[in-house]
Amino acid sequence: MMTPLEGKTALITGASRGIGKAVALALAEKGVNIAVNYLQNEDAAKKCAEEVRTRGVRADIFQCNVGDLDALPALIDNILKTFGSIDILIHNAALGAFKAVHKLKMNQYDLSMSINTRAFLGLVQKVLPGMEAKKEGTILAISSLGSHRFIPNYGAIGISKAALEAMIRYLAVELMPKGIRVNGVSGGLVDTDALRAFPFFEIFKQEVVKRTPAGRVATPEDLARVVAFLCSPESSWIVGQTVIADGGLSLI
Repeated sequence: MMTPLEGKTALITGASRGIGKAVALALAEKGVNIAVNYLQNEDAAKKCAEEVRTRGVRADIFQCNVGDLDALPALIDNILKTFGSIDILIHNAALGAFKAVHKLKMNQYDLSMSINTRAFLGLVQKVLPGMEAKKEGTILAISSLGSHRFIPNYGAIGISKAALEAMIRYLAVELMPKGIRVNGVSGGLVDTDALRAFPFFEIFKQEVVKRTPAGRVATPEDLARVVAFLCSPESSWIVGQTVIADGGLSLI
């Protein structure tokens, strides 16, 4: 029996590991073909694609720094040549320096805005013609609680995610009449290799666990299930929202 998403293709940025990989596998379970975008770790990207294929769908890897807008046309063209369409865009790739905002170098600030926010707009503009032609499409971006609350040494990322969430709202209003739905997903602390680079990670993790009603930090799979739901027809009435999935952390 076919699922509503079977045969569609998703481009997931930063998909070689962590949240991106978990999203790739969750969508693959629903019959979605996966374009695995990665920046440097080709071995991890290949491993992700191999795991995706075990779900009975197609997968291929595509190296690209999505922060380089000049590189996006080739990325999109290569994916379209491989799969024929891009029905789902999920912007998960993120970078940022872990330091106080007043100590940020301007190039560090620019890097976060480039990868976390500017790249999202660039990608949306590149996939839009194909989605407009079919009058349907799903676009999502991964945000974080740092977009609207203070987290020590997280400002470079948090500020860019605040801009990202504003962009989600604007794009949702503009694109929903074209049949293209835009949303976001925001988690609390998600236990990934990338976040383990955060200063004093273990101390911070234990503090978050104490303050989280669910009693633990998130796994990549926790967020991936929410993303998969937002890609499905069952969530069709959710438009322009950044859904918070944090085990209750933001309530306290």
